[in-house]
Amino acid sequence: MKRTSLIMVLLGTVFTIPAAAQWQGMPIWNNPKGGTGVTIDGDAGFPNTDASKGNAYGARGELGLTNLAFTAGFSSWKPEGASSSTTTWAGVGQLRVIGGSLMPVALNIQAGAGTASEYATGGVTVPKTTNLFLGAGVSVNVPTPGITIEPYLSVSNRWHTPSGGSKESNIGWVLGANVGFGMFGVHVAYDSEKRDSGRTAGVFGIGAHFALNAPGM
Repeated sequence: MKRTSLIMVLLGTVFTIPAAAQWQGMPIWNNPKGGTGVTIDGDAGFPNTDASKGNAYGARGELGLTNLAFTAGFSSWKPEGASSSTTTWAGVGQLRVIGGSLMPVALNIQAGAGTASEYATGGVTVPKTTNLFLGAGVSVNVPTPGITIEPYLSVSNRWHTPSGGSKESNIGWVLGANVGFGMFGVHVAYDSEKRDSGRTAGVFGIGAHFALNAPGM
């Protein structure tokens, strides 16, 4: 009986490690350069072993207002071995501090919040989790004829609070790039976060976007 209880505790420790970011199973996407108008994104995320693996899919909508941008969307992630998926609804606000159409370097501040539903895995129920983050990102606009390329680096503090559990606070970073071909584009990112357990949760993300906007304004 004691051995069974110990195994359940260990399983709970392993399987309650959520993937990084406020959309579970996804990186914290960023676009420091910003823009104006509406952008629709389709995303896919692939967490590493320390982030419970599995695949995540999601969609976001962004409204850009020159120096301000607001994003809302969802992700659905099923960790490896889980019997159910978790769905995260989240939003992000961004303020561009430096940058624009005439500057090759952009700097922004990001803040976001999301709520992930509970899911079951290995006989353990992982509770509903609230994820918050606050950070900043810097990008460089690479001049390329006919294509816009924006590599970026973001650093943020993340807070994870499971329902009925204790809050965890960690620093994480994201290395990514946004590539545009006019109204269409693609985006990639890798998110890394060192957890209290000593594990490093990593998530690789890739996606495509359609922009009804004037990028870089």
